[in-house]
Amino acid sequence: MKDLELALKQAGRQRFEGEAERAALRLVDGATDEGLVDVAFTTMDAPFGPILLAATQRGLVRISFGHSLDRDSFVAELTALSPRVLEAPLYFEAIRRELDEYFEGRRTRFDLPLDWSLTGGFGRRVLRQTARIPYGKVSTYREIAAAAGNPRASRAAGNALGANPIPIVVPCHRVLRTGGALGGYGGGPELKEFLLKLEGAV
Repeated sequence: MKDLELALKQAGRQRFEGEAERAALRLVDGATDEGLVDVAFTTMDAPFGPILLAATQRGLVRISFGHSLDRDSFVAELTALSPRVLEAPLYFEAIRRELDEYFEGRRTRFDLPLDWSLTGGFGRRVLRQTARIPYGKVSTYREIAAAAGNPRASRAAGNALGANPIPIVVPCHRVLRTGGALGGYGGGPELKEFLLKLEGAV
């Protein structure tokens, strides 16, 4: 009898949780459809661990993982764009699909709109040039600095790449030191090597 009571309680709890989750999703969808959300975010799983994603109506604005994966700091950074920040998993179906395809080796180019709001000046020029490096290819800090308009600014280019708000999609992992050494990476050198091997670049 006690087993039956426990099973009924669990079933009731699961039903309540399922209904609450569906209601929350409807609320998020409604807020998104009504334009009440300026910045949406969610979490997804990757081969190397969880990733935080954020997007505005302009496009993907932020990706965080590895050493910088901190949900509170992530959300606080997004409030600099707008105070209207909401977790909205369904908003990211296309982004998740393209990232999953990339990690599975089935996608060599992202077709996602990007929001460059968290970048500016020379740093934005560096990142736009970095976004043009083809899949499976690499460049150097010096080459990227030159393409961005200042061939003597290798260190500044490195700083811009280290602060890249949209890693993977803007492939700063494809930028190496002159001579072929990996150089730094926000997710750590092991992750940089993982991504380059995934693309067949090393």
